[in-house]
Amino acid sequence: MIDTIIAATPENMEAAQKLARDIGVELAPIETSTFPDGETKVRATKAGLRTILFHRLDHPNDKLITLILAVSALRELGATEIVLVAPYLCYMRQDQAFQTGEAVSQRVIARLLSQWVDHIVTVEPHLHRTKNLSAIFPHTKTTAISAAPLLAALIDNETPPSEILLIGPDAEAHAWTKAVSERAGVPFIVLRKTRHGDRDVTITIDERAPIAGKHIYLVDDIVSSGATLCAAAQVLKKRGAARIVALAVHALCGEQELKEIKNAGIVQLLSTDTIPHKTSAISAISLIARAVM
Repeated sequence: MIDTIIAATPENMEAAQKLARDIGVELAPIETSTFPDGETKVRATKAGLRTILFHRLDHPNDKLITLILAVSALRELGATEIVLVAPYLCYMRQDQAFQTGEAVSQRVIARLLSQWVDHIVTVEPHLHRTKNLSAIFPHTKTTAISAAPLLAALIDNETPPSEILLIGPDAEAHAWTKAVSERAGVPFIVLRKTRHGDRDVTITIDERAPIAGKHIYLVDDIVSSGATLCAAAQVLKKRGAARIVALAVHALCGEQELKEIKNAGIVQLLSTDTIPHKTSAISAISLIARAVM
């Protein structure tokens, strides 16, 4: 039996092919179809002793069922180790119950995945109060890849660093905004954010921050509603920012949100391809390949 292969469903095949080429292993398709009542049928065509399952988990509810069925099928074919490569890892944002009776989805999904896979590889997981993935997955090997090199590569190297300012949206983004700043060799600051609802945030900024005339790069890990970017852009425009570009690891926003981001004064949103999106400008596959080899 082959030692290592990559397996993927049809919607993930293009990215999985790039990963397979980068690490020099065979790619095996996972066939899927849907019954009239909405149930999913899954058939794995081949497994390795170590099988790398490339499976994006944006819009995750149906994809989680497909994942479980795929892992079961791969085990039946002889896989002894399943490495889940999920460039975007779903349900990580809710790490506590904010109201009585709320499910803590981070813990629930972590327990679910831990039952099925041996190793989880992801890019820039959306963690708040949780320090790292190993705290969520104590019995499963985890690898969290920093996206700092990718976002740093998207910063215009023709503009003098003294004219550029990198900005993180809130205190929770401090560590990885700093990492992007160090990679790109440009200064950074972090804003203060107060969230009142999913699409209602207030942004404040230190009055001493040097905003006027700067080329601003707003950096965030996830752009979903775009509310944080829009609120930040409005504040920065009032302070005289020359140009505002947004950089994101995971772009989940739709057409309406993109229009609102543009209307807020952000000239461009650039993201990685952890989730296929019209704003995808750089690939994470090379970083993932190094992590799984």
